[in-house]
Formats: sequence, C-alpha cells, structure tokens
Amino acid sequence: MSMFCYQCEQAAKGTGCTVVGVCGKQPDVAALQDLLVYTMKGIAFWADKARANGAKDQEIDRFMIDGLFTTVTNVDFDPEAVSKFINEGVRLRGKAKQLAAAYDGAVPAAAQDWALPASIEEQIKLGQLHGVKDYTVDADIHSVREIIMYGIKGYAAYADHARILGKESDEIYAYTHKALAAMLDDSLDLMANVGLAMEAGRINYVTMELLNQAHVEAYGHPVPTPVQLGTKAGKGILVSGHDLKFLEELLKQTEGTGINIYTHGEMLPAHGYPGLKKYAHLVANYGGAWQDQHKEFAEFPGAIIFNTNCIQKPADSYIDRLFTWGLVQWPGVKHLDGWDFAEVIAKAQACDGFADAPGQEILTGFGHNAILGVADKVIEGVKAGAIKHFFLVGGCDGAKSGRNYYTEFAEQAPKDTIILTLACGKFRFNKLDLGDIGGIPRLLDVGQCNDAYSAIQVAVALADAFECGVNDLPLSMVLSWYEQKAVAILLTLLYLGIKNIKLGPSLPAFITPNVLNFLVENYNIGPITTAEADLKEILG
Repeated sequence: MSMFCYQCEQAAKGTGCTVVGVCGKQPDVAALQDLLVYTMKGIAFWADKARANGAKDQEIDRFMIDGLFTTVTNVDFDPEAVSKFINEGVRLRGKAKQLAAAYDGAVPAAAQDWALPASIEEQIKLGQLHGVKDYTVDADIHSVREIIMYGIKGYAAYADHARILGKESDEIYAYTHKALAAMLDDSLDLMANVGLAMEAGRINYVTMELLNQAHVEAYGHPVPTPVQLGTKAGKGILVSGHDLKFLEELLKQTEGTGINIYTHGEMLPAHGYPGLKKYAHLVANYGGAWQDQHKEFAEFPGAIIFNTNCIQKPADSYIDRLFTWGLVQWPGVKHLDGWDFAEVIAKAQACDGFADAPGQEILTGFGHNAILGVADKVIEGVKAGAIKHFFLVGGCDGAKSGRNYYTEFAEQAPKDTIILTLACGKFRFNKLDLGDIGGIPRLLDVGQCNDAYSAIQVAVALADAFECGVNDLPLSMVLSWYEQKAVAILLTLLYLGIKNIKLGPSLPAFITPNVLNFLVENYNIGPITTAEADLKEILG
C-alpha cells in the first residue's frame, strides 16, 4: 500500500484508500498527516502529565486543535503546509516535556525524543511507519480508538471556529490531551476506551454549545429568512466553508464596492443571522453541496474562496480565481493569511460578473430559538393530531451513490410529519415544496452541522413539554455521514442516550463487527435500507 486512510465515508471499496485518496489526498500528504497525528499523541502524553501537576500552556493547547483540524477530510492537501505543522509539533513536544519535567515513568515511543528528518521526503517515510494500520492492540480496541480520534478531529473544527470568535474552553483542551495520550496506553481495555468515546461525545456537545454561544453573541439568534438561489447583476465573490467571522470580515471589506457576496454549501445558514443578513450585498446562495463544486465553480464568473473544508482538486477553468484561507490549502492555489481580502476583491472586480437572474427562494434560520418561539403551536399540533411525527434528516452530503435515499425519504414522508434538517445533506431536498402544517413549514433548516446543538435543544424542550424522554418522542433521526464532524455528532447523540438512529449511506469502515454489535445492542443503531421500508418501520 502507498497509503492507508479510511476516515471518511468514501473510503475506496468500503475498506480504505490504499493508492490515492478518493478525496484527492496524495500518499505523501497521507503519510505526513499520519506523522502529524503521531506527533500530537506525543505532545498530548507530556501535556496531560503536566496538567496533572497544574501546568498548562496556551500555545500547546491551540496547536493541538489546529493540528487535528488540518487532518480532517478535504482540508489541507499541501505537503509543505503539513510538514510545517510537524516541525512545530516536535518543538512543542519538547516544551510540553519540560512542563512535565518531574515525570520519571515509562515513556511511549511517540512521546520520546525521536528526531524529525529535515527533508519532507524523509518525513514521508517516517510517517508511513506510523499510519493507521500500525496496530498495537486487538482490532476492537483499535476500532474504538479510531472512533475517538475522528470524534476529536470533528470537534477540533468547531473549537477552531469558536476560538476565532474569542471563545475557548479549557475543558476541551484537557480532554484532548487526555484522550490522545490514552491512545498510547495499551493497558486500557475495550470498555475503558468506550468510556473515552462517550466522553468525546460530551466534549463535542460542550464545543457545539460554545460555538453556538459565540455565533449568537456575535450575530444574534438566527431568524427564519428566505434565501435567493438566483443571481444579481454585478461582480461576485463565492464563499464556501463554515466560518461566519470570515464572512463578516469579507462583507465589511466589500461594502460599497459593488461586489455581491454569494454563499455556498455550509455557508447557506449565514443568511439567517441578523448580524450578517443586514449586509444588503449578501445576496444569495449559489450551488449546492461540496461535491458539485467542479461544475458549479466553473460556471461562477467571479472570485471563489474556501475558509474551511470541503475543497476538492480544482479544475483548470477556475483555479486562477480560487483562494484558500485558514487551515484550508491546496498546492498551487493562492493562500491568504490574516484578514486582508484585497486580492480576492481585486480578482472579483476583474471577472465578468453575473446578469440579473432571480431564482427560487428557500428558507433557512430555524435555530432552536426560532422553533421554540412557536413551541406552543407545535405542541398544540401534536396534541390535536395534526403533527404525527418529527424527523431529523441531516448530516453530510457526498458523491457516493445511495444518497438519493434522503431525497426520497423527504418526498415520501407523510404530510402530517415535520422534517428538521441541518448540514449540507439538506441540499438533497431543501428545494422541495413540502408545504406547512398550521403555518409551520414542514421543512425546517436548523443550520450548519454544528447546529446539531440546536436540534438537540428542540428535542429536549419537546421531551420536557410532553414529560417524557427524548427516545419516547415521536422523533426519529435519519442521518448521513461523510467526514469526522459527523462522527463527533454521532458520539454526542450516543452520549445523550439517544437510540434508534438510522445511519447511511454506508457504515464506517473503521467499525469492527463487534463494535457494531455493541452499538446495535445498546443503542439500536442501524443502516438505512430504502426510504419506503424505513418510513414503514418507523411509523409502524
């Protein structure tokens, strides 16, 4: 094998990418990312020991979040950028070791003072020795370790967004060190690792709550808002990603320039925030989910910029007007550091721009504050029999076949049911006209993937209103997954004790049969089948 990676849903042949990543990740980057993770485990070992003695370091804490996020699927494809992270990690490993200077016990290999080769080529060879297939424990423990690792990577993305808005939590940092250090401890049995996985779910909940707080304090609670899918005459910049602070700064710098700002993918929910929708030149959402960018970006006559995942290999037709920012990088694509977007603005001014072509409008902005604002109508609708069931149909979209299931599920859901949705999976059905029930739209767009926090708040409020547990509600979760943030959210739902989740389009390759049996027996989690059969089973 030239590489091995199975952290996303598109793993080749359902088992793992061994030649080149389906996402476009090359073997050199895969090896460097493996070495980066190995380095961070060594840092975590010493940082966890230091914290036991009351010693902390902000530089180390923040590096861990950035390093983990950079290894998430479709974030960083630049070997030089990953190599810089490794070099910085080796330096910080020494710093963490100094903080834990009094420790004199056994030291695992990852935490020892191994020398980092100077050349990227030698670093790649070293990384190949520390890949995911380097089992030191039985397959089931390894499987749970992988689940924990991907959960941590997922919440690292949310923690990064929150920190950009000035919100941090030492609880997140402490668990990150503890969990990564635990992966070096082969004495921990299966259930000890399961306990760490459940704790990862709790920490992801803490992180999503922190990010929600950051968004609301900065931009207000989302409100139901119609979003234009057409185009407006003039120059344009297309923003893809998740980071709202980035969008705000770009809106400020383009105000009065005549440039219109379009959202793409997971930026769609930005239109619902009062602090962002106040900008008149935030005009529309362009395109759908990330996997369609090759066609959509080629047809966008303006500048395009990514501020988080999910970037794909750029086509020649638009690479000269594509930019990356933050942790996202692709070799040969102009990367911007800092908050000066003059180059993007200049590129947009030099492009042709759009003609005026109004299109369909869709609704977004149904966060928990908006939904709970009409909770009395919802509760009344349930009691009167007008609302028979709620579905949470959301998660990641992707290119792999089988995702038409989610479109069919939304189309076939009975007219006396309400669908909550979030993340880019919504693009499979968010243009459908599903009508309303007593003035409440049947399709409620809760927001980005991290807004699973809002969906949970709605579920908890309904359970309180009906004096029952969440699992006793007429509520079913039908989720799609692609990358590591979906793993983090699934762990949160399991931590909260939520059962009967249906997951698709395929089950993760890193889950062994025994671990899957554990999830089935304890949480009744199961794979999707067909929309018709699953609806029949759920509605009984």
